[in-house]
Amino acid sequence: MSIVFSALVFGVFFGLYGLVLVRAAWPRPALPPLAHYPRVSILVAARNEAALIERCLQALAELNYPADKLEILLGDDASTDDTAAVVRRFIADKPHFRLLPIRHRLGTARGKSNVLAHLYRAATADYFLLTDADMALHPDWVQTMLAAAPAGVGVVTGITTAGGGLFGRLQGLDWLFGLNLIRLLTDCGLPIAAVGNNMLVTRAAYESIGGYEALAFSITEDVQLFAQLVARGWHYRNLIDPRVLGISVPQPTVRLLLHQRKRWMKGTGRLPWQLGLLFSSYGVFYTMLGWSELPLGTIGVLLATKVLCQTLFLLLTLRQAGHRERLPVLLLYEGYLLVMSLSVLAYTLWPGVLHWKERRYRWAEA
Repeated sequence: MSIVFSALVFGVFFGLYGLVLVRAAWPRPALPPLAHYPRVSILVAARNEAALIERCLQALAELNYPADKLEILLGDDASTDDTAAVVRRFIADKPHFRLLPIRHRLGTARGKSNVLAHLYRAATADYFLLTDADMALHPDWVQTMLAAAPAGVGVVTGITTAGGGLFGRLQGLDWLFGLNLIRLLTDCGLPIAAVGNNMLVTRAAYESIGGYEALAFSITEDVQLFAQLVARGWHYRNLIDPRVLGISVPQPTVRLLLHQRKRWMKGTGRLPWQLGLLFSSYGVFYTMLGWSELPLGTIGVLLATKVLCQTLFLLLTLRQAGHRERLPVLLLYEGYLLVMSLSVLAYTLWPGVLHWKERRYRWAEA
């Protein structure tokens, strides 16, 4: 492989990364303050979350939003553990919380989408905020998400990371890295995706597509909902702001992380070409490093430059999200990203069913 061709490929790669860094650092207008506090319905689907859900409930109970304007609906999806009992104990003295047992299907909805379909029907507000049972949100989450949803905006996504030990924090960098790329493309007017663990949807937008009970089943219901809303002409926002930062509980083992990523990959289907171009550029970079005839010293410089660009991007994202991470962890992310990308690709292509919340789904259903 000629040195000229290698230089061209690496030049394009780092030129693209430079544009991403400039765009990431570009100042954005502040969100306007709320003129009034509308009534809001917060929806949480839960299945077998007894060990985690109280953390989420405590965060929701501490929201800086008038309690009389909040309706917090929790759907118990036929849990086989003590999820319902944990929730009942916590909400006993909190009238704005309500637990709904979900036992039958609505239309074509299944699994989580079925729980959400029930919760959407039960909700009484014009704004729906969605999160997961393993999430903890910032106290100013509600008003900040609402500020990003003027007339015409049907869906808003906040920013998510993960906590815990080193393995969890590396997963958290994955969240931040991917969601900031999505935000950058969103700022350019390119619809990519929404993430259902930190999302706002207006009633008007949701009802315009007939609800989950009218949609073909998808195991990634948030991505499906976003695509349907965009197709209907609704506008969308992706936020990176400390006030909309959600902290997720990470996957505890590599095996469970691979299950999660396989579900995402199979459920999402084909990536939008813009995001696919950014992600595939990483594969091209490492392929060129392995096949080029460049001296070892030059290869080392190229790899170090790539790690520098990646670390700068993560530092910008962390600063905008109001989150901190140690530099050694940011540097370790390069090795984590390479190993996990190859592992997820191999595991996704390996034949087998999808496992999600102790249920099995055929690939065709994903």
